[in-house]
Parts: sequence; C-alpha cells; structure tokens
Amino acid sequence: MLRFHSISLYLTESNPQSDKIQKTNQELLDVAFAFQQNGQILPDSYVIDMDILLDNAAKILKEAKKNGVELFFMLKQVGRNPYIARKLMDIGYEGAVVVDFKEARIMMDAGIPIGNVGHLVQIPNAMIPELVAYHPKVITVYSMEKLECIQQAAKEQNITQKVLLRVYDNGDIIYPGQTAGFLLNELKKITADILENYPNIQIAGVTSFPCYLYDEKKGDIEPTYNLLTVKEAVDILKEVGVEVKIVNTPSATCTRTVQKMVEFGGNCGEPGHGLTGTTPMHAVCDMEETPCIVYVSEISHNFEGKAYCYGGGHYRRSHMKYALVGRNLKNAQKMEVLPPSLESIDYHFELEKECEIGVAAVMAFRFQIFVTRSDVVIMEGIHKGKPEIVGVYDSLGRRKK
Repeated sequence: MLRFHSISLYLTESNPQSDKIQKTNQELLDVAFAFQQNGQILPDSYVIDMDILLDNAAKILKEAKKNGVELFFMLKQVGRNPYIARKLMDIGYEGAVVVDFKEARIMMDAGIPIGNVGHLVQIPNAMIPELVAYHPKVITVYSMEKLECIQQAAKEQNITQKVLLRVYDNGDIIYPGQTAGFLLNELKKITADILENYPNIQIAGVTSFPCYLYDEKKGDIEPTYNLLTVKEAVDILKEVGVEVKIVNTPSATCTRTVQKMVEFGGNCGEPGHGLTGTTPMHAVCDMEETPCIVYVSEISHNFEGKAYCYGGGHYRRSHMKYALVGRNLKNAQKMEVLPPSLESIDYHFELEKECEIGVAAVMAFRFQIFVTRSDVVIMEGIHKGKPEIVGVYDSLGRRKK
C-alpha cells in the first residue's frame, strides 16, 4: 500500500517569504506599491520582476550545463505564461514541461517547443495525434492504454515517439490527485511488452515526482524515496536492453538541486519555483536565486475592527501569513493575514485590524497562479530605475493588455 506523505514535512509553517523579499528585492516592493497607488496595477495581481527571473533562470541553466543536466522549464506556477516562455528560450532553454494538456495547447499556440508532456496529467485521446505531430521530446506515460494510443498516432505519422515511464514503488510519495505510475516490480514485464509490440515507441527513460524536496529539519534539499525508485527503474530497463538517456527527477529544481543531482542522481530537471526564487528553501536560506514575485491587493473595506483586501489569488498551500499595508514601502505596516477557510471562496483576505481604504496590501507567499483567478503583471526595468509593465495576462497565459 502506498504511503502518502504530507507536504508540510518539507514546508516551513512560518512562511517567511514576505520577510525574505524585503531583504533581497526591495526595488520590486517599492514599484508594486507605487504602481498600485497610481492605478496601473489592480488588486488580485501577481507582479513579476522579469529581469530577476531571467537572471535566476540563467544561473540554474549555467549550473545544469556545467553538470550535464537537461532542463525543461515549468510555468504553471506563473500562469502558463508564453511571454516568459519565449524569454527563457532566448537565453538557451530547450523547451517547456507542461503540467497538462491545456498548458500544452497554450505553448503550442505560442510556438514553444515541448520537452515533456503527460507527467502529472495524461493527454486526452483526442489530442494525442496533434501532440505527437508537434514532436515533443518525450511524452510521459503511466498506462498501457495511453501507450497504445500514442503508438497508433506515431504509426500513422510514420515517426518514432520517445516516452518516459513514470514509476512508483511502495513507500513513494504520491500526492492525492496525482496517483499513477507503473509499479516497479512489474516494470520488466511492461518494458518487454513495449519493446516487442510497440515499434513506434522508444523508451527514453524514467521519471517520478517528487524526487527532491526541501527538508526543514536538515535545512537542505534532499532526495526522496521516489529517487531510489527511479534509480532502480533505470537498472531494470538496462537489464532488458534499454538505453536510458533521460532520468527525470523533478521538484524544487534550482541551482542547489542541480548540485544535489550530481551527488544523488538524475540528469533532467524542471525549474518552476526555482525561476522565481520561491522554493521553500529560498524562504529561509540565502540562495543563488532571488525572489522576484509579489501579490498585490488593495484594502476594500473595514468590518468589526478588521480590514479586508481583495482576494482571488489564494492557494491552499500558500501559508499566507503577512501583508505590508500602506501607500508606500517606507511607511507600510506589517499585518497578519487571515485567509478564508478552504470551503469558502476567497473574495477577500482578512487583516488583523482596520486600515485606510484604497491603500496597497502587498504579500509574498507560495503560489500556483494557474489555479487562481489572478492577473499576472510582467515588469521590466525595475533595477535600472525605469520600471514598466510589458504585459498583463490572466492566470492561464492569455494576454489582456
């Protein structure tokens, strides 16, 4: 029976993201307050410091190239944003890993190469021919039925499609809603079946999730049991004659994780929160990457001694804790935030005391923008003294202005 491990083992409950960004990127905070107060940034907006994001991305890429680690960028966290994807391609990334078929569509429409598709969410049957024709580097599979569909599409198109096999073993971490994979002790038989009966499929490697996580007690990013399973799967594939080229070990991919891969294993990562300097380790340690995103709201009203700012960006694992409230960073007050209960819609976030209506409420916390209804405001030139908004997108990567 699978053991489900709680993510809270690896996240610090104190959520010091807001403190960290004050220490490392005050320029972003200054601009967030100023642009909210002059009306250019509306409430429920995530503001991204694009220059720092690209600097972070370049640091991770440099470390990866030095150590022979392949990277596919993951952009669900920042709202599946095609503008960011193009910028990452410009600095040398090979392509995107898409969390689901809807994100695949957005990247395809934008002409972004897809490195990996199908890992957490498989491709619907009706989209398989189209995605195979788009030539993703690999498609992750965890059922023979999907393999059959991919085989058929590849045969009809007279091509060979590379796949990754998602594997699991008893004791692996699998989060609810993500349960899937080929059981390790069945892998040899499954692989033999693929080699014999699926001529248009090439097994490129294996994967699991999560393979690395921040361990609060050790104060470092550490391998999980899933990584051991992946490494055992590599050995099994080699036994039956498969040349394993990709050992995909995602989660918490950043410069530090790449260094860990050299020590513990894996040759392919998927930086997501690493790009924005917002992994759990970034919240408590000085890292190569700098935090570069904040959530901007506005005080809507007061009620029975409490202030309420506009919501919309709540993520149940955010560990939202504090807001800076005021007209500018210099005079802002730090206040406790009380997010709504999980069974309620986040129309507003409650603050600990009354505030002036219309002033900014700026926060930093763990986010997954694609599951919110927030806007994404991309800014450039902040650290050159010439901040400008280069685009406003919705939470699913569609440009609004």
